[in-house]
Amino acid sequence: MKKKFLKYFIICTAVIFFMSSVASASSYDIPVWSSQNNKLNQTNSVSNSAKENNNVNLNSVNVNSTAVKSETLNSAGAVTNNPLKLTCGGAILIEQNTGNVLYNYNMHEKLRPASVTKVMTILLIMEAIDSGRIKLTDKVPCSESASSMGGSQIWLNTTEELTVDEMLKAICVVSANDCTVAMAEYLEGSQEAFVAKMNEKAKQLGMNDTTFKNCHGIDEDGHVTSAYDIAIMSRELLTKHPSITKYTTIYMDSLRDGKSELVNTNKLVRNYDGCTGLKTGSTSLALFNLSASATRNGMSLIAVVMKGKTSNERFQEARKLLDYGFTNYQYKELGKANDVVGNLTINKGIENNIPVQIKNDVGLVMKKTNSNNISQNIEIFNNISAPVEKGQKVGELTFKINDKQIAKVDLIASKDVPKYSLTSMIGKIYNTWFTLLRK
Repeated sequence: MKKKFLKYFIICTAVIFFMSSVASASSYDIPVWSSQNNKLNQTNSVSNSAKENNNVNLNSVNVNSTAVKSETLNSAGAVTNNPLKLTCGGAILIEQNTGNVLYNYNMHEKLRPASVTKVMTILLIMEAIDSGRIKLTDKVPCSESASSMGGSQIWLNTTEELTVDEMLKAICVVSANDCTVAMAEYLEGSQEAFVAKMNEKAKQLGMNDTTFKNCHGIDEDGHVTSAYDIAIMSRELLTKHPSITKYTTIYMDSLRDGKSELVNTNKLVRNYDGCTGLKTGSTSLALFNLSASATRNGMSLIAVVMKGKTSNERFQEARKLLDYGFTNYQYKELGKANDVVGNLTINKGIENNIPVQIKNDVGLVMKKTNSNNISQNIEIFNNISAPVEKGQKVGELTFKINDKQIAKVDLIASKDVPKYSLTSMIGKIYNTWFTLLRK
């Protein structure tokens, strides 16, 4: 009896629905979530105003998605008159998540980077690891060329092999030139081919002040970069490959079963609270360079110092920059990727509505003085019809201060929603009634 009833019901319902759909196809109308009838306005008390691009003249802060876009750093409003009285050749302070430039001193001056060059080398190694091209356990041989490198080294010889993990440790902690060359040759077959990849990556990231001539940083004519470009590649490394801090935060360690002691050339790792790295460099021509990174209270900063007169000066000036940033600024998270902020009503879909999510993380770097209201407005598009694809843009989340837009991030569909068809409709009705009749 139940089977006959169910069969009759499905057929009748299908016919009625099909005829109804045909008759009303041209005027099918379902209320949807819109900016007029659904606004989320949240007011938060924050320090200082914020801006994006050139909308408002505010105090060196911006709102941006924290999705990594290292091609450019936003320098609007950065301090440029050198109140910290830095005496190095060039310097920059940026907030890591947004890329906001908080302090700028000769940041585009083209200078010799020395072993800070290895930030790019490490970046390419980490890309190879994270892509699965190589593994930390892989054994890396040492060529005659690698063995004969001068400067900082762990005295590799051609009869031994170290793992990628050991090579990275030696490069990050003691800036080993022999390990750097061995890894370059392992990845690309030759130093020359690896350096070509370095320059290719630099161009991709928008490092317009940079030309690499080698992978280690030993002085060579034409091997130059800037504090700005070092900040770009340092940010790319730390945000895309955060596991690198496993190596860059080591102060003391050893290799070869304890026979080779390693002591980090970056003294801030030991004596600066929250230090996460990153890389030192010095030669007789380049003088003393440093890319220093640190995280405190949810905010990450990168300070770059180039051409310091002494080793101590580079650490002092990096400390000044980091202290300036942590004293005057804070990072506020406004939204995270995949946070649900509303619902989307869908026309002619097998589901009537689905959750809407934020596409990217959104955060604010702001001064710790003054106060302004940040308004947050959700707009979900009207008249969205199936099919809808997961990740499809279906709206926008906008942030404003005093009616000036400071950031905008896409809102996306949280799942696929196929269009209603006779087959899908019958299937849905069948499943519904089968469930009911089983109860």
